[in-house]
Amino acid sequence: MTTKSKTKEKPLISLPALEQAAECLKILAHPHRLRIVQMLLNGRFTVGQLAEACEIPSHMASEHLRLMQRCGFLESEKEGRKAYYKVVEPHLAQIMTCIESRFG
Repeated sequence: MTTKSKTKEKPLISLPALEQAAECLKILAHPHRLRIVQMLLNGRFTVGQLAEACEIPSHMASEHLRLMQRCGFLESEKEGRKAYYKVVEPHLAQIMTCIESRFG
């Protein structure tokens, strides 16, 4: 015989919202993207700077940035001929804190 808990349960997240979450988590699930997020949480960087830190060509860094922008994680700001990227999704800091505490 099971008894119901007397504490109030949180409502479940809708399946469409969970599908969206899973897609965004798939986007993050790449070491170069995680490194990019880690860097951008500490400041603004250009594609070239991010590519150099990840030891990948600029066109690959651009593709990673494009995917994360499409998911709403990042934005770019033009200054002259350069574009600087920054994190606009505040929850990424919490996700990175969890990753760093587990794997750092």
